[in-house]
Parts: sequence; structure tokens; C-alpha cells
Amino acid sequence: MNTTITRNGGILAALLACLASLPAMAKEDTTATGFDAVEQKIRSLAPTATTIAISETPVDGLLQAQINSDIVYISGDGRYMVQGTLFDIDARVNLTDQAMADVRRGLIENIDDAREIAFTPQEEPVHSLYVFTDIDCGYCRKLHDQIDEYMEKGIEINYMAFPRAGVGSHSYDKFVSVWCAKDPQAALTLAKSGEEPEPLQCDNPVLEQYELGQQLGVTGTPAIVTRSGDLIPGYMQPEMLRARLDILAAENAAVAP
Repeated sequence: MNTTITRNGGILAALLACLASLPAMAKEDTTATGFDAVEQKIRSLAPTATTIAISETPVDGLLQAQINSDIVYISGDGRYMVQGTLFDIDARVNLTDQAMADVRRGLIENIDDAREIAFTPQEEPVHSLYVFTDIDCGYCRKLHDQIDEYMEKGIEINYMAFPRAGVGSHSYDKFVSVWCAKDPQAALTLAKSGEEPEPLQCDNPVLEQYELGQQLGVTGTPAIVTRSGDLIPGYMQPEMLRARLDILAAENAAVAP
């Protein structure tokens, strides 16, 4: 199913709340079978979901359901739903992470590279990342203090706005001012050093990027998202991050079709 993924808006939370509040169903709807029956049942509980995609898992009788940008698991008859991580012990593979990486990859495909604040190595970058950042968070500032070291390791940093205090906060307004500055790179560096940016307003992507971060599962900053859709939460030293990215790239190459 190819459906445009839009803002989650708490669909999964609403669905779980709905399940908890509904009385037991006296009669099952038998007009649909298989994937269609499961999708129909989810749709009845989450009518505003823009994406519902059902697929098989390696576990007999267990289906995977993507509801907007969330992954849950449903029994084949559509009766039971499980929220959590599915792990292949023998292969040592987090199947839920793999599924979420696919979701994230679909979401970041449409990012406009012209609407980022990018720090790019002089040589061709080995790894290109989206880093969701907050101007005022300590580890975000620590990461930016080492921006030259990341670039020396062949890592391109494309900053995306994620003001943790939310829309309308002072942190949000500061990011708008940074984006609207004549030199956003310099303005961001200044703001991350603790200086107050000159208040400015213009057409900007701050809200769009903040909402995208929520869809991608960003809950704190800094949050690193690879072009392959892997999410690395938190700060990592340049050398450690480069090693982690090399491993992820090798793993993604090994499972590529």
C-alpha cells in the first residue's frame, strides 16, 4: 500500500484509549478476511489514520500493522494487538527497528535540502545525517562545539529544528530568528554559544521540521537520523559516531535487496 504519511497526531494513543473504553464486541464482522479484515478493524477504531499498512512477520499468526508512523502487531484474526519490540533472537535483529527505519526513510525522502542548516566537509562526505536539534539543550551545544571534528570524520550534519519546549516557546522563536538570519550557519553557532539572536521573522521551516521530528519518533535532542532511516538518540563523540555509522551502513548493505 502506497499512501502518503502525514502527521501522526497521536493516532496510536487515541486507538489504545479507544480500545480501553469500548465494551466487548458482541458480534464479529465477517464480511472481510485476512489483511482486509485486520485493516477494517483498525480503521473502525482509528478513522482519521492516513496510513494503515498490514504485512506479514516471521511469527506464525502475527501480522505487522503500520498506523501512520507507528508500528504495532496484530493477531491474524484481528482480535489481539501487541505494542512493543519484535526481536529475532537467532539472527540478533530488531525487526521493529527495521520496520521503523522503513517508515522513517519514507518520511525523509521529501525533505527539501535547501531548507536545512548544513555543515558539509570539504571532501565528499562519507555519511550525511539529519540532526534534530534544540538551541538551548546542553548536549546539542556540545555536539555543535565539535562540528569541525565531525566534518573531519567525513560526516555531514544537516540541522533540523526541534525546539523541545514546543511551538510558541522562546526556543522556538530563537530558531525562527536563526533561520531568518542573513547567515543561518553563523547565527546558529552564535545562538548555541548562549548569545541571543536578533529577533527576525520570515518564511521558515521550523514548524514543519518540528512536526517531522515527532513523526520520526524524536523525543529528545540531539536526535540523529541517517539517510537509511536509522535513529540514533542522543549525543555521540565524533569518533564513536563515525564507527557507529560505518557499522549501520554495512548492516544496511547486507540486507539490501
